[in-house]
Amino acid sequence: MNMKKWWPTSLLARTLWLTLLAVFLAQVIATSIWYGQSKQRDLAGLESASASMANMFASTVTFFQSLPLEYRHIVLDQLRNMGGTRFFVSFNEEEIRIDAIPSTLMKDRAVQVFQDVLHEKLPSLDVIRVDFSRPETLHVLKNDILLSDLPRSWAHYTLSLEPLNPPILVVQLELAENEWLYIAALLPAPYVTLDDEIITSEQMLFMVSITALLLLFTYFMIRRQTRPLRRLARAADAMSMDIYQPPLKEEGASELVTATRAFNRMQLRVQRYIDDREQLFSSISHDLKTPITRLRLRAELIDDEAKVEKFNRDLDELEMMVKGALQTVKDTDLHENLSEVDMNELLQSIAERHNRHSTKVALPQLSLAPLMGKPLALKRCFSNLIDNGVKYGDEVKVIVADEKASLIVIIKDQGAGIPEKSLEAVFEPYVRLAKDDEGHGLGMGIARNIIRAHGGDIAIHNAVDGGLEVKVFIPRLLDVK
Repeated sequence: MNMKKWWPTSLLARTLWLTLLAVFLAQVIATSIWYGQSKQRDLAGLESASASMANMFASTVTFFQSLPLEYRHIVLDQLRNMGGTRFFVSFNEEEIRIDAIPSTLMKDRAVQVFQDVLHEKLPSLDVIRVDFSRPETLHVLKNDILLSDLPRSWAHYTLSLEPLNPPILVVQLELAENEWLYIAALLPAPYVTLDDEIITSEQMLFMVSITALLLLFTYFMIRRQTRPLRRLARAADAMSMDIYQPPLKEEGASELVTATRAFNRMQLRVQRYIDDREQLFSSISHDLKTPITRLRLRAELIDDEAKVEKFNRDLDELEMMVKGALQTVKDTDLHENLSEVDMNELLQSIAERHNRHSTKVALPQLSLAPLMGKPLALKRCFSNLIDNGVKYGDEVKVIVADEKASLIVIIKDQGAGIPEKSLEAVFEPYVRLAKDDEGHGLGMGIARNIIRAHGGDIAIHNAVDGGLEVKVFIPRLLDVK
């Protein structure tokens, strides 16, 4: 079994599980210690009470043995007519069958004490039977008579303790052949029920209530403390899409306040860096136009045509590099709000530009779920990738895997592919493998920057059956509540 599958992932769930485990282990340890100590006390008390009661049984037996046989039943009848005694006593011609209760530590200890004391006090008796029976199955007088068949005055007040109905101690002693003395009684409190439970129902209810209250308070406390963490996670995720986010409110535990304050400072520094970069490149664009134009005018004054052509070619290259750098900054600067992007419509609009005369771009027949992102940036990215596929691979097949947590788009062309050593180099600025003069070698780098700004990535490789495969992975924004 994979334990990771069942182990909770959120901080709240893990805290609740660990709290529940800690409470359970604490209750088990405390209950074990309490049970061990209380059981020793209960056993010692039960032995003392059983020994005292066994001595009274022995005295009762001695008393009836001292009476002539013809007087024993007369004395018993008089006792019953007066309401009985603490014990139910009868003389029987046979041993009464006892439906014994299941064996427990308390029962076995009481039976052992009674047998030891009675054998010690009544050494002349060889057969002494001691056991416990339920009131509803207790046989008296004869094997076919139950306790419930007797008049209430005979044994009701002696052997009944409603509504508990505890087990009844039965001692049978063979005084002579076909002469059995039958004594039944209840154990004294608090051993009357012979309870041997580790945890009673009341204790279980108490522990469940305490555990539920502890988990409830822990839940609200951790949920309150993790709320700033959830906001921090949301802000960090949104920052990857839009750097210009309002600062987070600093609240919660001191550690969370410190983390939030550090995040706000980091976001401010990144914003300033982006602003400075934009201002720098804007200044470069403005400042370089003037000297380039001035150099072109001065080049016209040179008489040597060959030198003029070389000079202008260098200026064209310089101007192309400046424009390319500015384009890179512009195309990867995603000043857009997050919104739901209809990827079906986005891919369809790009494909329509190439499919006017013949099918150049084959799209899957899928209904893609909307994707949270920046529409213009994503369209610029996929336009670059599909345009390259059509330009250098003639035909493009788009394969889509729409999953709950991510969107995977594979763009496969029918071209010759690219050398393995250049698979990563094509993402670098101004790197072009084609020999034509179209483009500046910036499209792949811009596309990857856009996808990485959305939290994803782009990978390329040569397909086994020919052509180049561009795999675009875009995670869907997590719903952090």
